[in-house]
Amino acid sequence: MPSTGTSSPETTATGAPRPGGPGLLAGRTVSRVGYGAMQLRENTDLATGVAMLRRVVELGVDHIDTAEFYGPANEFIREAIRPEDGVLVASKVGADPDPGAPVPLRLAQRPEELRASVEANLKSLGMDRIPLVNLRRTDAGPGVRAKGDQVVDLDDQLATMVALRDEGKIGAIGLSGVSLDVLRRALPAGIACVQNAYSLVSRDDDEILALCTAEGIAWVPFFPLGGDIPGLPKVTDEQVVLDVAASLGSTPMQVGLAWLLHRAPNVLLIPGTSNADHLQANVDAGAIQLDAETLAALNAVPSRSGNIVLG
Repeated sequence: MPSTGTSSPETTATGAPRPGGPGLLAGRTVSRVGYGAMQLRENTDLATGVAMLRRVVELGVDHIDTAEFYGPANEFIREAIRPEDGVLVASKVGADPDPGAPVPLRLAQRPEELRASVEANLKSLGMDRIPLVNLRRTDAGPGVRAKGDQVVDLDDQLATMVALRDEGKIGAIGLSGVSLDVLRRALPAGIACVQNAYSLVSRDDDEILALCTAEGIAWVPFFPLGGDIPGLPKVTDEQVVLDVAASLGSTPMQVGLAWLLHRAPNVLLIPGTSNADHLQANVDAGAIQLDAETLAALNAVPSRSGNIVLG
């Protein structure tokens, strides 16, 4: 069962060096390069999923992002991650599984749905307390927008999340898919991290990142390379990224991830993959150094809006 462990700032509980160095999440030191479990739902059996997660731990990654609506990912984590690994597991609520649908999830924004989703995550992860749970809203960024009874006031949602924290079922509260105004409103509840779409080519949320940096809130971008939804620009299509990658002997994807780590000290990454070679490449991106000239060239890439609404 996932749990906390002991570690030094530079190494994990298993003694492995932290990819990207140490960062802070929900009051704990974690590797700045984490792992997103969403892709484990794609044609992955239990043995393969467990093997991938064991490799994640071996490589020094001790921050795993998951959700009940990621299919079997939670089951894999329950089977693979041991207390002595010292892995921080972060899950999320705000949507539920919807197998067979074109997008295999449906919004679940109402307070009673948030509570039910936390309970479902606790069961599938085999945990008594989830260290961090992100509330996935639909205020900003690419994706669906809430309609009808799924349009729920932030205060009602936060009241449920705070109650769950007070009950000891979750350790910390995060937010996802939020605007600057929503984050400001939520700050009194105590916010540990923000997960928004953000990349070199989609920097609409620079003001939110700045607020998170000032408040000591972890910034955990999803779609870190863009392009996961049709119409989103792709980091790896930029000529300057290709040129930097060639000069460093790295891949364009690694350059995009390294740029994020250089963007602010509170940035943590959760790149996902079900491929062991890609996992190694993501971890190796944490060691890439970008000098001032290179960063200036990358920062000159124009940002394009990532607010693509689906449905």
